[in-house]
Amino acid sequence: MKENETSLGVARITELFTRDGRYLCARWGRPVAPVIFGLSDESLAIFREATRAVYHHAGHPLAETDPEMGANMMTFFLRGWDELAGVPDLDRLTGRPDLPARLRAQGADQYRLFRFDPDGAIRVCISFVNMGGRLADAHPGQLAETIAVRSTLTFACDVVPGPQLAVLIRAAYDPVLPKVAQDPSHALRLAARLAN
Repeated sequence: MKENETSLGVARITELFTRDGRYLCARWGRPVAPVIFGLSDESLAIFREATRAVYHHAGHPLAETDPEMGANMMTFFLRGWDELAGVPDLDRLTGRPDLPARLRAQGADQYRLFRFDPDGAIRVCISFVNMGGRLADAHPGQLAETIAVRSTLTFACDVVPGPQLAVLIRAAYDPVLPKVAQDPSHALRLAARLAN
């Protein structure tokens, strides 16, 4: 299958899941129990609906709570990285004591980290979104969809929602495929599903 504006080829799929020369495509292995901090009720409804829609399309369940952690997908909206100082137990939560300084130095808009179950499937996704910079004027619906999409798989780069990416996510959640893959040949299996 040729890669063009509307299709994802094997090479591009491999890039999407390769960081520092290592291929990793992991999906959630448990129902997703999301919680969002720092939004008004009106905006909160938009983000909740976007999360529901993205995971419904992927064919993966949402839950009110995770039996071990309560919430396993946490998204924090901040007006600036200095507000991270107000997040309780941030160092323990992220395992990165220098995170605020790093994000300020990088001029980052977002930061996302995953934790994994023993089988390698996603256990936790924590996202921090800085609304005080370039994202201040972002369309709420588009931003909500983008954040939800980026939480579905261990993408190695910031992806942009679109029809082919939606198909890719659904393919990655096919029960026939493993919850976690570290061999780049996995990209061939994903590409074959996109071609059908």
